[in-house]
Amino acid sequence: MRYIFLAVLFTLFTFAQNADISTKKAIIKIYTSAKEPSYKKPWINTTTRSSGSGAVINGNLILTNAHVVANSTYLEVQRYDIAKRYIAKVVAVSHELDLALITTEKKEFFKDIKPLNIGNLPQSEQRILVFGYPMGGKTQSVTSGVVSRIEHQRYVHSGQKFLAIQVDAAINPGNSGGPAISNGKIVGVVMQGITYSQNIGYLVPTIMIKHFLKDFSDNKIDGVPQLHLFISKLSNPATKRYYGLSDKQTGIVVDRVMPLGNSANILKKGDIILSVDGKNIEDDATVAFRDGEYTSLKYLSDLHQFGDTIALKVWRDKKELDLNITLNKANKDVWLVKSYQYDKEPTYFIYGGYIFSPLVENLVDSGKNKNCSVYSLLSKFATKKKKEQPILLGVFADRSNRGNQDLYNYLPKKINGKDITDFKSFYKEIFAQKSGFIVLEDSNNQQVIIDVKEAKTRHKHILQMYGVEFDRSKDLKDTNSTGI
Repeated sequence: MRYIFLAVLFTLFTFAQNADISTKKAIIKIYTSAKEPSYKKPWINTTTRSSGSGAVINGNLILTNAHVVANSTYLEVQRYDIAKRYIAKVVAVSHELDLALITTEKKEFFKDIKPLNIGNLPQSEQRILVFGYPMGGKTQSVTSGVVSRIEHQRYVHSGQKFLAIQVDAAINPGNSGGPAISNGKIVGVVMQGITYSQNIGYLVPTIMIKHFLKDFSDNKIDGVPQLHLFISKLSNPATKRYYGLSDKQTGIVVDRVMPLGNSANILKKGDIILSVDGKNIEDDATVAFRDGEYTSLKYLSDLHQFGDTIALKVWRDKKELDLNITLNKANKDVWLVKSYQYDKEPTYFIYGGYIFSPLVENLVDSGKNKNCSVYSLLSKFATKKKKEQPILLGVFADRSNRGNQDLYNYLPKKINGKDITDFKSFYKEIFAQKSGFIVLEDSNNQQVIIDVKEAKTRHKHILQMYGVEFDRSKDLKDTNSTGI
């Protein structure tokens, strides 16, 4: 019993050593004022105030979450040992990885702060300390726990899956952006927890932190490249026999190749990817990132920077091929519905009371009731002929648009008999009509017909009646189209 007691004392002493005053000085509280746009009513913004945490790293930079500073209009930072707040600014942000760097121009803020170093990926069951400024108090908080598991998880802020560390340390709102520290080094950045769970929280691991910092080494963020494939597992023995594979061969089947993605014109349907960068792909679409530990095969492309070349061993027509793919196509250009966007106002325009916007994930995910026809488009990829999907959000009721006033979430496929390529071209086509009718048609052949003369005559009156100051977003005011 005596030995158990001494072991506990030793553990507490070790934790106390990690949580020394120099570490606490490097943990920063962040105050954020932000402008939150509405994607269902894109002409409206609301203001919010929140707080988060961060950690000082080399170069007078503060590492935090992207969601802590997203859509920010004003930032302040505060040290552990000084009551004064300092005005701050965003230096770099990756909404994809939910990471950001901020700083303050007042160099005195960083006086006597020893920057924290970025460590390596921790081991399962490794002890960690989580620092930050969670809700329920004004002073710094420290909680302890262990690494529960490491695998790919959905990052709530971006909706994308990357490697994540699950921990059992207590994490609450306000902890976001704060570091998890082990052996005096950052092993992760707190990003999210699970509501009503028993201490399940997630960290952005150092592998992705280092990817973010390397990406920013040229002073711009390119993002994390992907292969842009739809794949199937190869765990069915009959499938292996069909493709002429032996029982010992493992991999995944290519179902579809996104036409504007990195693998276009290199991989094709029915290819079996056996390995990536020399790492064998398991039949369940996982790969070993350490001995005995597996995660999504996406991990191997996640390690690459934009512009890198990735090496694949592929089984095609019962022969092995070595293929190289250059990862230079941006993720934002390959999907029909664009991923979550931040730090910009929604794109929209109003024409005779009809409210149009491009379809983005922020809009799809807003509200409690998801529209099936809209939600299903999340799995659709962009093509040269169809790069973006406009949506009719709704209609301001007026005598000029009677009969169409109940329309909402209408997805036009054609305008005046021509296929719609993207939102900008759709916008220009609408405003190019000087007379006659605008005829919209969706995939079910349902038409919406707008009388151009009536729309133009009533347009300003409709805006005034509903208290809308601008009939289009700022990014559309710069295009070469005339007003209504």
